[in-house]
Amino acid sequence: MTSKLGLDFKKVAHAKQMAKGIADEVQEFVNDYSTVACERTLCRLMGIDGVDKNGVPLPNVLVDFVKEKGVLSNGILLLIGNAVLKTGLSPNEIAAQTAEGTLDITTLEITDVEASKQAIQPFVEQSMSKITANRQRRENFINTIGEGTKPYLYIIVATGNIYEDVVQAQAGARQGADIIAVIRTTGQSLLDYVPYGATTEGFGGTFATQENFRIMRKALDEVGQEVGRYIRLCNYCSGLCMPEIAVMGALEGLDVMLNDALYGILFRDINMQRTLIDQYFSRVINGFAGVIINTGEDNYLTTADAFDEAHTVLASDLINEQLAFCAGLPEEQMGLGHAFEMTPDLENGFLYELAQAQMIREIFPNAPLKYMPPTKFMTGNIFRGHIQDALFNAISIWTGQGLQLLGMMTEAIHTPFMSDRYLSIENAKYIFNNMKDIGSEVEFKSGGIIQQRAQKVLNDASELLEKMKSEGLFSALEKGIFADIKRPREGGKGLAGVFAKGTYYYNPFIDLMKNMS
Repeated sequence: MTSKLGLDFKKVAHAKQMAKGIADEVQEFVNDYSTVACERTLCRLMGIDGVDKNGVPLPNVLVDFVKEKGVLSNGILLLIGNAVLKTGLSPNEIAAQTAEGTLDITTLEITDVEASKQAIQPFVEQSMSKITANRQRRENFINTIGEGTKPYLYIIVATGNIYEDVVQAQAGARQGADIIAVIRTTGQSLLDYVPYGATTEGFGGTFATQENFRIMRKALDEVGQEVGRYIRLCNYCSGLCMPEIAVMGALEGLDVMLNDALYGILFRDINMQRTLIDQYFSRVINGFAGVIINTGEDNYLTTADAFDEAHTVLASDLINEQLAFCAGLPEEQMGLGHAFEMTPDLENGFLYELAQAQMIREIFPNAPLKYMPPTKFMTGNIFRGHIQDALFNAISIWTGQGLQLLGMMTEAIHTPFMSDRYLSIENAKYIFNNMKDIGSEVEFKSGGIIQQRAQKVLNDASELLEKMKSEGLFSALEKGIFADIKRPREGGKGLAGVFAKGTYYYNPFIDLMKNMS
């Protein structure tokens, strides 16, 4: 393709090759390990759901029980399969009896590994079929009723009460939103379990639970029929339960999930080994389910300067892309992240933001890029804030972004009212319509500010990736290359949940999902 920015695509190819080397090294490590979250995900794919008498989710009960017995190295599935074979119980009944203390699956001798694998085959097929049906339902809805045009208008609801979220989400869809993100309650990413059932209390957001997913999916399908367009549902599978929440989303028909390979490490101090293992399985699931992932590079710019550290955003996008390829995720499902976060006091800041957005678009031409609004320099002055959001919207339509998380003029004051969302949607629709073809009409001055800026960021990102390739991602994270945040390889939350795979470790879903996605 021809670059409006004068980018050298040989340099782009070199940067991508460096990122691939970094990702391949990570994947070599990932292939040899699993985590308690991955094993709980497999339990959920076996149909295990519900809680014990103390409210502990049954997937946690079963995996923790086996881990405490010291026999988790070959994975949970062989033990479940052997128990199905020996007892005739379903996986859910096995988990329930484990919770009641009436069954110990670790004492049932595995006499035939292949027979144990075959015993769970019906449950494997059942979950695969359900996820496939959800994907087909989405595609049928879009093909028959339709969807919004890109950039998709993407808004958030965050009341803490799933039933109030439904009211606000449906109102947003009627106002013109194409994607509804249900913000998670503060701190859920640090829980090493997924809460159960519908929830009505949360701080700064609503708990991500399978029942809450089901409730919101039903509500958006209803309003989608009403407004004549498919409304996508977004939630978060970052944190200590990445693959679990990914599979719950797949089972309940979610469309978009926040899923970044590095976010939990940098911003939640989750152990890097745990996160990189969990993100792989979660992305395999998202790929198979047809879910668009959103990465979180915008967060870097809330802790580091958006002008000086722009190259770290590009470097992270390139690494996230290659890790996603390792998981079999196609480019069309990679909502790689970047943001409009430079200080408004910067002279020619709009030109630099435009250069950044156009550069990301050209380097990832097939990705539905996730463009994030100005937040860091929102002051509470709603009039100035509305103008900042308008400039953000102008760049989005100009550069062909994919998922536009709309800025709110009341950012830094309060959780947005429905009227605030209406004004944001109105702002975006007005600009998107009036500037629809500006990207194909306007060329950039050869050797001008915009071209020079984009070329410099690409060069800086390429140099950074070369350095990281020589020392590896783990070392780079320890040195604080991203977001000026340093994390130790053996530190952070969740390391105790990582284990090396044994000789007979079994997880058929990775190959099945990657081959069919």
